[in-house]
Amino acid sequence: MSGLTSLASQGKGTIAVLLPDTASSTRYTQFDEPYLKKAFQTAGLSASQYSIVNASGSDQSQLTQAEQAITNGASVILLDGLDSGVGSTIEAKAKAAGVKVIDYDRLSLGGSAAYYVSFDNVKVGQLQGAGLVSCIARWGIKSPQVLEMDGASTDNNATLFAQGYNSVLTPLFATKALTKVAESPIANWGANGEGQTYFQQQFTAHPNINAVLTANDNLGGQVVTVLKAQKIPAKKVATTGQDASTTGLQNVLAGYQCMTVYKPIYQEAQASAALALYLRASQSPPKALINGASNNKTATAVPSILLTPISVIPSNMSSTVIKDGFVSASTLCAGAYAAACTANGINP
Repeated sequence: MSGLTSLASQGKGTIAVLLPDTASSTRYTQFDEPYLKKAFQTAGLSASQYSIVNASGSDQSQLTQAEQAITNGASVILLDGLDSGVGSTIEAKAKAAGVKVIDYDRLSLGGSAAYYVSFDNVKVGQLQGAGLVSCIARWGIKSPQVLEMDGASTDNNATLFAQGYNSVLTPLFATKALTKVAESPIANWGANGEGQTYFQQQFTAHPNINAVLTANDNLGGQVVTVLKAQKIPAKKVATTGQDASTTGLQNVLAGYQCMTVYKPIYQEAQASAALALYLRASQSPPKALINGASNNKTATAVPSILLTPISVIPSNMSSTVIKDGFVSASTLCAGAYAAACTANGINP
């Protein structure tokens, strides 16, 4: 980012970052906001040349924030839309005002973004599916009965995750190596406990469930809460996750969650900030920066930067999330998790 200071000096207008919420995942306040702030500052932008706001789960708030950004002179908007409805509306308003939009992390279906920056979300799902299959074998789970808890139906990323893990699981359902019990999207990504309620209902109706494809760590944690309340021991019900949250990582260490997916958000923030600086300076980004194209359900595919996610299990935590400073060893290994950390070479 420090190599882009001359580009930053050439730009006009401000860069406005619109983040979606604080409840579905802790990443937006813990990582995206500070990483983006650091990237802009390292490139030489002053505090008055960029803004970062969060819609706190409200479509209306996000729309209002976008309108204010346009009124206040934004030339580029980095948009992580709550859903494609509000996302496409914001993008139409921005386009009419001559403001460029970069879809950040989530693609707005039917929108008009100039670019899209995210992780390869189908790959995320493939890692989850493969992680569940590996864990079932590793934990010796017999006659696997699989429940799938998808992310929110309003989130295109959830659709892509499901595409990924179902590409792994569906052939195994067909051969009867695994049995699919049910699959359902969970409203709001379980932000209000919807995942816990759904799993409790399914586990009551189907007590033979012994594997759960949970689309993120928040949902995985809600499954674990039910399992612990019913005194189900570790390594009896395989679950998955995503986001490499501290709780998710600790559930992996404790043997309640098979794996999580780590997405190095600093890479996403830096790539998005760099792209925004090129657009702010009315320049085309280097071709080497763009490595894909994404279908947003319009006639033209969106040029994309798609980053690589990483599957995390106890044995590689030290070389991934700890090494990157995504979580500190002292936090991860506190209390009951100390022994598991020591066993896996994680030293506070």
